[in-house]
Amino acid sequence: MTTVRMGGGTGRILVAGGYGAVGAGVSRTLAQWFPGRVVPGGRDGARARRLGGVRLDVGDPDHFRSVLDELKDVAAVVLCVEPGDAAVARLCLERGVHVVDIGATPRLLGAVEDLQPLAAAAGAAAVLSVGVAPGLTNLLAHRAHEAVGGAERLDLTVLLGSGEHHGADAVRWVVAGLGEPAPAPACRAVLPGYGKRTVHPFPFSDQYTLRRTLGVPQAATRLCLDSRTMTGALFALRRTGLLRGGRRPGLRRLLTGAFGRVRVGGDGFAVRVDAYRGDRHAVRALVGRGQSRATGLMAAYTARELLTGRVPAGVHHIEQLPALAGLPERLAAHGGAVQPVTGAAR
Repeated sequence: MTTVRMGGGTGRILVAGGYGAVGAGVSRTLAQWFPGRVVPGGRDGARARRLGGVRLDVGDPDHFRSVLDELKDVAAVVLCVEPGDAAVARLCLERGVHVVDIGATPRLLGAVEDLQPLAAAAGAAAVLSVGVAPGLTNLLAHRAHEAVGGAERLDLTVLLGSGEHHGADAVRWVVAGLGEPAPAPACRAVLPGYGKRTVHPFPFSDQYTLRRTLGVPQAATRLCLDSRTMTGALFALRRTGLLRGGRRPGLRRLLTGAFGRVRVGGDGFAVRVDAYRGDRHAVRALVGRGQSRATGLMAAYTARELLTGRVPAGVHHIEQLPALAGLPERLAAHGGAVQPVTGAAR
């Protein structure tokens, strides 16, 4: 098995979106482990430079290439904002630069998966599905899958805090998801600390990638917010079809702005995964506070594993890497960022 290169052990870590809701936590945590090596980047050049970083636009591959050329010694890039395609990942991997991607769009993650031969040849690694959903959902799914001896079906349920400040990209992504057709029916689920909730299908990437990485025939991810009122309003809007197919861009912008400003609810979140095989049923669950903070910690720990050489070269989803299997427990040590739940209600 080829092992990732270490960038000489001194290479810098470029954090795209390094001053945002997630990226600020990534930059801060990595700076504690790798002093002087973290470079936050973002489209607001003045803001990035105040933090010792650089202007960086993942939507402009030529500009991104010039930044890599200028910095010269980048060992890893953490993508806390979602590019429009796989061009940025390709630019990194072909240079032997490792990639951590917190994105949740199936199409984009699939395009990075296709770079597996390039990454392996360059001795670089990309780790995908890093965050809460996908991310913690994937790790719990792997545990539940093994508990039943190979699941035939996975039900993943995510509750997010509607009172937390989410980054603009995350809000836009949620609004875009409301414009996609529901891939499965809504249902009722018990979430630890929140009771029984109506949860709605949502296009998180985990339900698609887990079918490949774990070989599970059926998987579906459903979502609700801690505010029942907000959950009902958002999914009632989806049922109208007004957001479908890119229609009503003005309505999308209005909803994105409102969702980014409204603070109804708290900052807690919960994840539950049910695995089924015949009459066997296993549940794995966790709760936490601060989805953005938890995502940032997931990305920082993943980058550290890459930089210390514990991840094989190639493109991987987080549940495929034994070195990252214990992340829920590691995050539990960070002031309640995540707490695994035993004996989850069925």
